[in-house]
Amino acid sequence: MATHTRAMPGPFSGLSVKLIATIILVILAVEVVIYLPSAANFRASWLQDRLRIGIVAARVLDAVPDIMALPRSLTDRLLNSAGAIAIVYRREGQSQLIELEAAPMPREALTVDMRAASPAALIAGAVDTLAFGGTRVLRIVGSGDGSEDSLVEVLVSELPLRHALLLYSRNIFLLSLIVAVMTAVVLYVFVSFVIIAPIRRLIANVVGFRQEPETAALILAPSARRDEIGILERQLAEMQTSIYSMLRQRRHLADLGLAVAKINHDLRNTLTSAQLLSDQVANLDDPKVQRLAPRLVQSIDRAIGFAQSVLDYGRQSATPPRPAPTALRAIIEEAVFGARLAAHPDIAVANAVPGELTVNVDRDQLGRVFLNLLKNAREALEAATAQIGHPAVEIGLEQTAETLVVSVSDNGPGLPPRALENLFVAFEGSARAGGTGLGLAIARELVEAHGGRLEHVPQAAGTRFDVILPAAVRLG
Repeated sequence: MATHTRAMPGPFSGLSVKLIATIILVILAVEVVIYLPSAANFRASWLQDRLRIGIVAARVLDAVPDIMALPRSLTDRLLNSAGAIAIVYRREGQSQLIELEAAPMPREALTVDMRAASPAALIAGAVDTLAFGGTRVLRIVGSGDGSEDSLVEVLVSELPLRHALLLYSRNIFLLSLIVAVMTAVVLYVFVSFVIIAPIRRLIANVVGFRQEPETAALILAPSARRDEIGILERQLAEMQTSIYSMLRQRRHLADLGLAVAKINHDLRNTLTSAQLLSDQVANLDDPKVQRLAPRLVQSIDRAIGFAQSVLDYGRQSATPPRPAPTALRAIIEEAVFGARLAAHPDIAVANAVPGELTVNVDRDQLGRVFLNLLKNAREALEAATAQIGHPAVEIGLEQTAETLVVSVSDNGPGLPPRALENLFVAFEGSARAGGTGLGLAIARELVEAHGGRLEHVPQAAGTRFDVILPAAVRLG
């Protein structure tokens, strides 16, 4: 059973869904690239805020001569406002420390020096906080009052920073997703109108025209667009018009050919009967009959040959070759006999094809090729016997690694210009008056069916045709 593909893609497999998904993914990928510096900047701002509160506390410490005189409630308030465990202020070789009364000093801390923080270090720090933060203590280091000998250190837990960074990341992701979806929807509406809708129209037209190519109403009416889709529409319309005209012409030719074949078949039977009668008439002793009978027989033979060649042309074009191992010389000898060149009283035949050469071809079809070539050579030589001293036909052979070339040449008058201009064209390429030109057309089709070529080789005198077969047909 033949399977029918769906004309239009499904709701989740068309260009529309692929386009909107691609846009969303691209925007999210761009947001990821933007997110890393943004997260690093958020983390740096958070650390700077804690460091600024530590600097304020350091200035308070610097303004009080005796740190022991500060009430515990004030120092705890300073530390809690900074979210710090302890603050250390170093200046002129002296250190001052304030710490929460209830919080023990940590044994280890991760140092973050804000005085020399590069962009790469800030991004690496943000990723490190998201991945491993939560239980560590950060030691934030910065300048106290701008002088080189002033230093402020703030010890804070990393857990609040990680929570804030996660919340910031979630907000960035949601905002990016909203932006991506809105952008994708806007672009989708635009692209659907400009690209996808015309493409779907083209698809529907191609599918419909494929099912009924002989319906002129299905030929696409191109729009006035000047872009690539407009060019595609115009070219498709021209192609459909050509196909429509070609199919109608072929249908007419097929109907005409069928009628001609029937008429030709009946005509051949009638001519065969006439040929039998003409042979009987030719045996009469009447001098007038003896003078007119050869012309009658020749005319009837020519008419029978014409009818037979038309039938062969229609039959051979539809029959694929059936290769089988056979001797090439035997094929050519049969063609020589069929072309009435064997033991010809005036024409010498030389066959240079070795008897041991075996080829894998269709014996009947390849024999038909050589029969047509040799028959043409005989007719050309017989028509010019008076001008040629020693009429001859030669069959040569050339073998290469890629081809097997069999040449058929004669020393006759050559092909007339009209035949050369219409070579291999049925009903046009005849070299003699009254010919059909079907012999060479049939021969070329049969050689091409074997994967080869039939070529005319220009000669200074005479005519030569080369039957070029692929080397793969050679068996021995």
